[in-house]
Amino acid sequence: MRIRKLAPPDRDEIAELLRTSGTFNEGEVEVAMEVIDSALAAPGRDYFVLVAAYEEDEAEAIAGYLCYGPTPMTEATYDLYWVATRAGLRGRGVGTHLVLAMEGEVYARGGRLVRIETSLVGEYDAARAFYARLSYHEVGRIRDFYRAGDDLITLAKRLDVSAQATLPELALSAKRA
Repeated sequence: MRIRKLAPPDRDEIAELLRTSGTFNEGEVEVAMEVIDSALAAPGRDYFVLVAAYEEDEAEAIAGYLCYGPTPMTEATYDLYWVATRAGLRGRGVGTHLVLAMEGEVYARGGRLVRIETSLVGEYDAARAFYARLSYHEVGRIRDFYRAGDDLITLAKRLDVSAQATLPELALSAKRA
């Protein structure tokens, strides 16, 4: 598996990955694809997209993708917008590799903080557990934000304090990719 930048031919495969993930509803897929389209139209302006790809039958297939970008009106803060892994490949490190690559890029850009917004509903239990394993901690909650009983959970990780030993190595590997 290799981590690389988004390319125009990836669009349809990412759409299919999102639709078959079992996590995202059609509205969420629509928003995710709007972000992908924006990233393709203006690379590096508002959004950065990383793709985890692997060889399959002499062709490249997408195992997962991640989208992040600078948080508007902040200095050195980034939002992690989307992480999705092909359903049959979950638990094999695809998401972890994508997040670590993103952290390396953010760190190399002088980023100090990564923020994630997620939902309280059960479909996102695995995502919250995944982020916790990567040292993202709950820093805020708005009750009933999405709908009654579905809170907005804000997670964050400081890159300028945590993982000091590994982030410079990640930044170097991100520059090589």
